[in-house]
Amino acid sequence: MDLIAALLLLGVLVFDTVSHLCLKAASGRLVHHGGLEYWHLLLTAPVLWVGIGSFFILFLVWVGFLSRMPLGQGVMLGSITIIGVMLGGRLLFGERLTRERLTAISLIAIGVTLVGWGQS
Repeated sequence: MDLIAALLLLGVLVFDTVSHLCLKAASGRLVHHGGLEYWHLLLTAPVLWVGIGSFFILFLVWVGFLSRMPLGQGVMLGSITIIGVMLGGRLLFGERLTRERLTAISLIAIGVTLVGWGQS
């Protein structure tokens, strides 16, 4: 993986994490609302639109990243984003990181390293 692909993968990690965390932040505060009120509050929440904008930028960065490597390798490398989302969920929403989840994060990180830098 060349430097540009690595920077694009970093962009994928950042924008994917930000977009998911923003959607959680926008919707999570509305659990006690229903019907049209829920949708009105959701659609007027600025953090929702930051998340949607992040998804749009993610799409562009993802296409750039995939254009630089084989599809199978790119998709496997893209799985690194689950680590950012899981850690962000812990930091922002107090979600639990159990031993099993930490083991899974470690295995994903090892797998991404082997896929990304193990091929010439």
